[in-house]
Amino acid sequence: MTVEPQADEAGIQTEIAVLSDLWDGLPEAEEIVRRAVDAVVARDDMTIPPDAELSVALADDAMVQRLNREYRAKDKPTNVLSFPAAHGPLLGDVVVAYETLVSEAGEEGLAPADHLTHLTIHGLLHLLGYDHETEAEAVAMEAMETSILAGLGIADPHATGRMMPDGPHARP
Repeated sequence: MTVEPQADEAGIQTEIAVLSDLWDGLPEAEEIVRRAVDAVVARDDMTIPPDAELSVALADDAMVQRLNREYRAKDKPTNVLSFPAAHGPLLGDVVVAYETLVSEAGEEGLAPADHLTHLTIHGLLHLLGYDHETEAEAVAMEAMETSILAGLGIADPHATGRMMPDGPHARP
């Protein structure tokens, strides 16, 4: 099922495609994604291009594994992938894997909804130019995520240590 694109709070046209029935286990997923996008673009320190567009795919591990293998040469699923657009109003695509999200949430003692919020924010920050290739970049990106999540009443996912074995930083 694909939801029609909607302009979020700051004007980002966001299209959400639910590509797996597994997401029925988190029926509020589309609303969670929109709330996360709104929280990012509402920040005063965030530069969002005019007429920005975003595509979010709520997929399963098999699809994410195929994408991870094809674009990152890593033949395993990961929690989130970000695919920046080359140009134009499209920021890019964020793809989230349901099974990995639920598994990680359980391991970390997080609500799946909170973890989806974090992964959406993380993926969107990548599309806006944030990264964590160096320690300084990682610290800055984690601080941004923590601040945005706190504004949504969600605890710091980095408080118990880095939650980045192969994701949520996966990016081709």
